[in-house]
Amino acid sequence: MGSKQLGFGDYEQTTAKKRTKRERFLGEMEKVVPWKALLELIEPHYPKTSSKGGRPPYPLATMLRIHLLQQWFDPPGFRKDVTPLVSTPGGLRT
Repeated sequence: MGSKQLGFGDYEQTTAKKRTKRERFLGEMEKVVPWKALLELIEPHYPKTSSKGGRPPYPLATMLRIHLLQQWFDPPGFRKDVTPLVSTPGGLRT
């Protein structure tokens, strides 16, 4: 009966796992990027769900995060150096 009950802080320390590089990076990204200001700036121009139907757009916050990640991690000049292949009746050509 002499066991001590664990508090929330004690429980977190005993079950804590090491943060991955991804978790650390995303945490830093949350601190550095002014999300609220950017979302407020872009939101009036972002497509809305249409009354005509169709696929709804992805959430703006998700698309902004994806765009920034592509800008930060896309190798410089990668898209310029890639020559698209075009399908023709005679076969593929560049």
